[in-house]
Order: sequence, then structure tokens, then C-alpha cells
Amino acid sequence: MDMRKLWDLLRNKIGTKNLICGILGICIAVGWMWSFTAWRVALVDKKICETQRGIADEVFRFHVLANSDSEKDQRVKLKVRDAVIAYMTSEMPGTTNQMDHAVTMDQAEQMNPGIHKNSAQATKKWAESHLNDLILVADEVLEREGMDYQADAHVTKCCFPEKKYGDMTFPQGEYEALRITLGEAAGHNWWCVLYPNLCFLDKTCAVVSDEGKEDLKGVLTDEEYQLLTDNKELKVKWFFFGD
Repeated sequence: MDMRKLWDLLRNKIGTKNLICGILGICIAVGWMWSFTAWRVALVDKKICETQRGIADEVFRFHVLANSDSEKDQRVKLKVRDAVIAYMTSEMPGTTNQMDHAVTMDQAEQMNPGIHKNSAQATKKWAESHLNDLILVADEVLEREGMDYQADAHVTKCCFPEKKYGDMTFPQGEYEALRITLGEAAGHNWWCVLYPNLCFLDKTCAVVSDEGKEDLKGVLTDEEYQLLTDNKELKVKWFFFGD
């Protein structure tokens, strides 16, 4: 049946006026639903951004960027990762086998009264004071492996895409991180969360342990933690119920 015949059939059954009113009603309803959906999606996006900023304030990330994506460069990247994590496990306060070092978490708190000794900012201060040591550790690995490039290390704040960390998903946004770059730093990176110290709990990032999740719960709000662990349910709640 073509559209002309369908129109004539409907007009004969319900009348031209009622048919036009019905069509207008459907158009208005569709337009309202589209506007409502767009408004709620924008609200969810805003809530995600706000919650991500809260997460970023309480975590400090660690990245190792490979020279390239060649098999050898990627393998060396992981060896650098292991050596640096071993060094931080030994030297950084709050991890096992900690030793004396130039700036402890307590000293960082004394120099910056607004910084709590167990916080992302204190971990950042420790990393900033040990950049040269971290470079030396990485360079030793590169020299041992016969690589013709060197490492660099810096603390930076930049935008990262959405990343899965074990069974958690960290939303896209700006985060502060310790970044170790190898050579041209043109290859894929390896990353973990340095504070809370999830890097030391499972350096392969296969899964976040129960202990690691408890550490995250201790520094994040309920909504921030839920955004990492069950963001689909949280997004549905925000879409239909707002705050």
C-alpha cells in the first residue's frame, strides 16, 4: 500500500482533523523525548567530569613509555618497569622494605603543611625529589640490555583517555603522573596507579586485589569509587534520577 492510499484510509476512518492532530502530537512527543534525552546525557557527562576530577585529586599514576612498538623495545620497557617498581618498593614510604631517603612523607608534610603524609600529593613530592634516582635505575637497565638510548623521568599533568586497570575503568581526564620515557617515547606505554600503591600489589595490572580496592575506597567518595567499578549502573542512575 502506497502512502497516498494509506493517508486516504486513515483520513476516512478518523477524519482529517484528528489525523493531523495525531501526527502533530507524535512529532511533539518525539521532539520532547529527543530534547529530554540530550539534556540528561549532557547532565551525565557533566557528572562524570566532576567525579573524574575528584578521582584525579586522590590518585597519582605511573607510566613507562617505550621507545617504539618493536618487540625488543617493548620487552625492555617491561624490564625498566620491574626495576623501577623494585626501587620504589624499597625506597618509597608506605611500601615494604622502605629505607632512608632524601625526602620522607613526614618531611613532605612538614615542608607543605597542607599535604597529608598519606596522599597523592605527598607521593608526587616524593617522586619529584627522586627523579634523578629513577633515571639512573632505568638507564642501568637500558645499558645492560645494550640499548642506544636513555631514559628520562618527570612528573606531569596531562589528559589521558579512558583506561582499564584490571577490573576497574579510570575515566578520561587530566591526571598527575610520574612518567618515565625511554628514547623517543613513541611506543605503547605501561601504567599503574602509584597512589594508592596498586603498582606494588599487582604490577602486571591483571586485576586489582581486594586490598587495593580497600585502599581506593579509603581515599575516594562512594560515587568516585562506583565510577571506577560499576560506571554503567552509576550512569543509569544519573540519567534517570540526577544527583
